Amino acid sequence: MATSIKKIVAASLIGTTIEWYDFFLYGSAAALVFNKLFFPESDPLTGTLLSFLTYAVGFVARPLGGLVFGHFGDRLGRKTLLVVSLLMMGAATFLIGCLPTYATLGSSAALLLTALRLVQGFALGGEWGGAVLIVSEHGDTNRRGFWASWPQAGAPGGNLLATGVLAVLAAWQSDEAFLSWGWRVPFLLSGVLVMVGLWIRLTISESPLFQQAQQAQQAQPEPVAPIVGVLRHHWKDVLVAIGARLAENISFYLLTVFVITYAKNAKIDNSTVLNAVLLASAIHFVTIPMWGALSDRIGRRPVYLVGAAGIGVWIFAFFPLVDTGNFLAIALAITVGLLFHGMMYGPQAAFFSELFGTRMRYTGVSIGAQLSAIVAGALAPLIAVALLKSYSSSVPISAYLGVAAVLTLIAVYTARETQGHDLAERMHVR
Repeated sequence: MATSIKKIVAASLIGTTIEWYDFFLYGSAAALVFNKLFFPESDPLTGTLLSFLTYAVGFVARPLGGLVFGHFGDRLGRKTLLVVSLLMMGAATFLIGCLPTYATLGSSAALLLTALRLVQGFALGGEWGGAVLIVSEHGDTNRRGFWASWPQAGAPGGNLLATGVLAVLAAWQSDEAFLSWGWRVPFLLSGVLVMVGLWIRLTISESPLFQQAQQAQQAQPEPVAPIVGVLRHHWKDVLVAIGARLAENISFYLLTVFVITYAKNAKIDNSTVLNAVLLASAIHFVTIPMWGALSDRIGRRPVYLVGAAGIGVWIFAFFPLVDTGNFLAIALAITVGLLFHGMMYGPQAAFFSELFGTRMRYTGVSIGAQLSAIVAGALAPLIAVALLKSYSSSVPISAYLGVAAVLTLIAVYTARETQGHDLAERMHVR
């Protein structure tokens, strides 16, 4: 069993890292170059706002992806849908690297960029639920928090990879070369990464709990579609998942995506903030499984609550540290913020998986997580840029995350503790 779960974890981690690399690469490029390449007639902040608007479109597509992938994942299996999501994401990212810019196609270039971003969002909306579930449903009850947190580490892993590639290009290329063709390299690289991830994912086995549920369904067919079952029996759990993701989602995109725009507006060198994000993401990657393991010992809720409270306070110190322009201060600001984020993100996979029954788990987890992504991750950079443009101050941005942290605290505090739940006992509807 130990060898099997390690292989499943490795396959999920590599796959999610590649998919998040694709997704975050767009966010970093939106902050650095897309405003100039696709919206050149706008002033810098307005151009950035428009490029982040195309960035947000990806989040709008995520609930639809979660619904479609969740439905078929609960009917056909986790593995099949994970392969499909990886192929969709990789193809869209590769094609972004081939896109003509505004100088060639005019406004049509931005429309094509938006269409490919929609495909990215749709694919990622289906990816996350399947990746965490295939690990959760293979792992044992006592260490589920630890094992299921590894696919979560794919988010900072992907961000680490995306930021690392951009940082190398920024360091070795002139601004003119990067703007001309260098920005395309990380997107085209996705084609190679997807082939690696696809080969690995095809070697893993289907979730044993899903196979048992499928056999049970043949003997006693489920009379309703998974989404109907989720809304009928688990609507409170969906609300808990939405609330729990608010501070987690908003904080991550402020700390890793918006900070690039903020630093740029403050005349801080691109390489300084990119290297700070790189260092912080590496620490984030290593520590996420630690928080998952801690949730196996003391519960999902306590770890999650400390993370939400911590980020709600730390964000008021975050921007003043970035304002110093000092690399160590910026790295400290992002690292501490991501440590608090990890305390929410690490236990999240096991926490959400334990809320739903097997026959509707993929749908429930995906819908709860992805609906929140629209109001949290999608709008976070947009709202932050708009607040910065209106007030020329970081305080309203900090207050914005502070309110989200309070909402997350309420959602998690009112939820039931799920640590120790046997997923096999949750085969059917409650």
